[in-house]
Amino acid sequence: MRSGDPIALHALTAFDAAAGIRAGTVSAAALVEALLARIRTVDPRLEAWVHVDESARAPAAERDAEARRGAIRGPLHGVPVGIKDIFHVAGMPTRAGAGPFAHTTPADDATSVKRLRAAGAIVLGKTHTTEFAFRDPAPTRNPWNRDHTPGGSSSGSGAGVAARMVPLALGSQTVGSVLRPAAYCGVVGLKPTHGLVSADGVIPLAWSLDHVGVFARTVADAALTLGVLAGRSIDVTPTSTPRLALAPELSARAEADVAGQVSAAASAFARAGAVVEEVKLPASFAELHEAGQRVLEAEAAAYHEPTYRDHASEYREGMRELIKTGLAQPVTTYVRANRARLRFRDDVMPVLAAYDALLSPTAPTPAPRGLAWTGDASLCAPWSFSGAPSISLPSGLAASGLPYAIQLTSAAGDEARLLRTAAWCERLLAFSLEPAC
Repeated sequence: MRSGDPIALHALTAFDAAAGIRAGTVSAAALVEALLARIRTVDPRLEAWVHVDESARAPAAERDAEARRGAIRGPLHGVPVGIKDIFHVAGMPTRAGAGPFAHTTPADDATSVKRLRAAGAIVLGKTHTTEFAFRDPAPTRNPWNRDHTPGGSSSGSGAGVAARMVPLALGSQTVGSVLRPAAYCGVVGLKPTHGLVSADGVIPLAWSLDHVGVFARTVADAALTLGVLAGRSIDVTPTSTPRLALAPELSARAEADVAGQVSAAASAFARAGAVVEEVKLPASFAELHEAGQRVLEAEAAAYHEPTYRDHASEYREGMRELIKTGLAQPVTTYVRANRARLRFRDDVMPVLAAYDALLSPTAPTPAPRGLAWTGDASLCAPWSFSGAPSISLPSGLAASGLPYAIQLTSAAGDEARLLRTAAWCERLLAFSLEPAC
């Protein structure tokens, strides 16, 4: 698309699509048709979708008729969304990236899906996930380079939004399953405070760690969607001169080019007026990774145990090993691990609360080559294990042509401050590239 050309319907952001539908300058029905056409053209190469709902045309026509009468349902009136295939959507199969033993067709929507529909959104279909949102890969490919992973577990949601097949998608994050695919695919990924958005109707991986998250192409779109999911509007007017923390021990875990790119972003933010100060994470950080892993193992095993007894051989290798390890774990190990996790949460929140956001890499590298591994989630894990809200913003392209990203994290409950800071950073980063898929 040349500069100055009108934006194609499939490339509209959620905010612009919703505004156009309200104003009568965009048709929801035409938008759905454009996205279905885009999916037919692009998805055979990327495999972001496990189920596309052609019947989405009917609610789109209904949203147009309502808009003509001035009967706007909510902030996402007429906006199509993709749903990760561990979320229940009434009448659509939930496969969870697993074999037939796990497939169901629910009669009710997950709470998050209900809220999207009540706000006028149109469910376009289900996006691919790794098996039960853990490690065994989905078939999805990265839109920037199909020889690279899109990340996981919300693989299809990240790729679908990046490839302009849908403006918004739901995902879930237990370790790094929203922010990491967002980073790899060059889109915005938002994980709110643990428990802010209901996970009712979402197949759990680990109840203490699971977060419902959002994929979008702008901070404004992510905030608009979070407001719907959380039941309150969130002001994302960019903050002025934010206070940013930088933890060198996190950047040290990234490869040199990624760490250098985060450092360059911090310098650019400082030149624009931000206060950037180095901080040290609390000593309890040293125990966090192992503690979170033990909690994940035990809680995944607790949920899957009844099904695993009859279908152990039908689970894929990564999930099968996770359940076996969790089942063999003494309850005392789980309790000690959870206490260590909560100790870090209590220790780190005052550090986060002293700043508008903590700046760090989202992932140690851009998207790795190959589809057998979904990448390293260790730099997202602290904020999943502690329940702090975090967001990933695309921040440039590596020499390989794959996206770079930065991660911003705030204290629990500080979504508004996080999003205002992210909007300020987004404006300076000015990332407007898209994959050529």
